[in-house]
Amino acid sequence: MFKKWIVALLLAFSLSSFSAFAADKININTASADELQLLNGVGPSTANAIVQYREQNGAFGSVEDLANIKGIGEKKVANIAENVTVSD
Repeated sequence: MFKKWIVALLLAFSLSSFSAFAADKININTASADELQLLNGVGPSTANAIVQYREQNGAFGSVEDLANIKGIGEKKVANIAENVTVSD
């Protein structure tokens, strides 16, 4: 539980400090599987899982919601957090 809290805190800090660069980020709520594969560490199966999850569950409320997808752990979320967004 403590580990999740620290990861969430680090993600929140990184997202707030990089908000000026949001235009360069990939929006996980609108990106295609091909676009998601541009992220370091995201291959075809992970990209397809993100799109499928979004189609079944609706828009992501936060980048941290990616951890709800089977096969995507906190470490992967932390690795891609600075390169993705949930808003335009």
